[in-house]
Amino acid sequence: MASVGNGTEESGGGEEENFEDAFENIPVASKMDLKCALEECSMALNLFLNNKFSEALELLRPWSKDSMYHALGYSTILVMQAAMTFEQQDIQMGISTMKEALQTCQRFRKRSTVVESLSNLVSKQSVDQLSEEEMHAEICYAECLLQKAALTFVQDENMINFIKGGLKIRTSYQIYKECHQVLQMTQGSKSKNETYHQFEGGVNLGIGAFNLMLSLLPGRILRLLEFIGFSGNRELGLCQLREGASGSSLRAILCTFTLLVYHTYVSLILGTGEANLQEADSLLEPYLQKFPNGSIILFYAARIDILKGNFEKAQLRFQECIAAQQEWKQIHHLCYWELMWCYTFQQNWLQAYRYADLLSKESRWSKAIYVFQKAAILCMLPEDDLKRTGEDIVSLFRQVDGLKQRIAGKSIPTEKFAVRKARRYASSQPVKLILPALEMMYVWNGFAIVGQRADLTENLLVTIEKEETALQNETNHSEYYMDDVCMLQLLKGLCLKHLGRLMQAELCFSKVIQSEKQIKYDSYLVPFTLYELGLLYKQQDEREKAIRYIETAKNNYKDYSMESRLHFRIHAALDSLKVSPASTP
Repeated sequence: MASVGNGTEESGGGEEENFEDAFENIPVASKMDLKCALEECSMALNLFLNNKFSEALELLRPWSKDSMYHALGYSTILVMQAAMTFEQQDIQMGISTMKEALQTCQRFRKRSTVVESLSNLVSKQSVDQLSEEEMHAEICYAECLLQKAALTFVQDENMINFIKGGLKIRTSYQIYKECHQVLQMTQGSKSKNETYHQFEGGVNLGIGAFNLMLSLLPGRILRLLEFIGFSGNRELGLCQLREGASGSSLRAILCTFTLLVYHTYVSLILGTGEANLQEADSLLEPYLQKFPNGSIILFYAARIDILKGNFEKAQLRFQECIAAQQEWKQIHHLCYWELMWCYTFQQNWLQAYRYADLLSKESRWSKAIYVFQKAAILCMLPEDDLKRTGEDIVSLFRQVDGLKQRIAGKSIPTEKFAVRKARRYASSQPVKLILPALEMMYVWNGFAIVGQRADLTENLLVTIEKEETALQNETNHSEYYMDDVCMLQLLKGLCLKHLGRLMQAELCFSKVIQSEKQIKYDSYLVPFTLYELGLLYKQQDEREKAIRYIETAKNNYKDYSMESRLHFRIHAALDSLKVSPASTP
């Protein structure tokens, strides 16, 4: 932990008290050099990771208009807050602070005659003339620009903002590329002091995050982006982030968090569900030692436990995370979401309802999803338990449509899916949904997680088969009958697959595909089932067959629910099936 004071005191040990002292003695000097700025921002980062969010902000604020690193740190915390609260005034505050941060960084950038471009910088002669401060200004500017673009997308849904955001991202990416070239050209010539390593960490983060995230995009989108100068090389991205995470720069923790998000969320929701938990564990371990009560660190530790199937241990860890701090309630909301799924996997519906209820009342992120989720969980409860909650399922499902929102002018795919499903309750004679909580579990790739636990997967299979029998025994079939039958077959097939009963799983998936013409509303079922069947063949080393089924899902279907999500998963699956992944250097 950094324990440097304010440039006026001697360095102390690494204890938490030192952060407090440093915080109380905010420097009053008229100028702050790069070294002192980096040291003080390191202290602010330690405060932040120790749940002292306001103190971190207070430490950064006095210099936020005069030091690029203070400006970046201060605005980044406010942007994080805005992303978590989703409150319009927090978003506005984040954008205006980021604007000021950009102006601060701009003052330190190399004066260039070429408009807004670094292209004249990247020649051997001009790189040698670049001061350390100017190199850092470029990295800080690119980071601020990227964050401002992200907030621009959620601030408003008009097309102008969307285009503005896109242009900012492109400029940010170009700066990172130029900085990467500067780094390569200065490997031998610039002295490798601490501030140089900090610059290196900034390049690792930017090049790494851009390449990793762009590599997730389906081929046709990536080809379009490559045409305008982007590249998405997953191996390069992972390599840069690992390099950054293993270093000691300010950005080491950001590289670590980017890799953790990738391993614990992105590869599950937008990938095939094969997460690298070994790497996630080893990345997090040093931070668990250093910040044993840090709520963000505890959150990731609990998430890794979930992915290992250790749901009971995860539940305890999430409770620790909630108890660790009360200032940022939004971190509690992230825990509620995970706890809701933990209890869903265990079919402890009353506890799952409790957390869905808290989310629907307290969090602004996606009211439509929270209310749908709450109603879906209530559908799973026995009649007596449902009565005791005092909730009205029909009324809850009818609220969903009015709660949907738009980001960057687009509806959110999972919200659109929830709205479509909830329509069954819109008429005066509602047609009840069949196991909606388990269907939503599939949407979030939850079967890949619960599949780690044979006992719980077996229990889910019992629930699905019970519902299957009840559906077959109904005398009056609704217009949704075949949709419901096929949805149950898909879920049943997933349970059987994770239990190792592969031939039975294949039969279930095949039934869905054969019933394609009888499905009236849930057109997503067939492409998703083709994809699952492809993964099943992949598991059995039938590579050609796997590719054929996954390609069919990709090429033969469109305009169905969560199409983009499936295309992300297909891209990841085909990448893993091909000898050489389709990525561009």
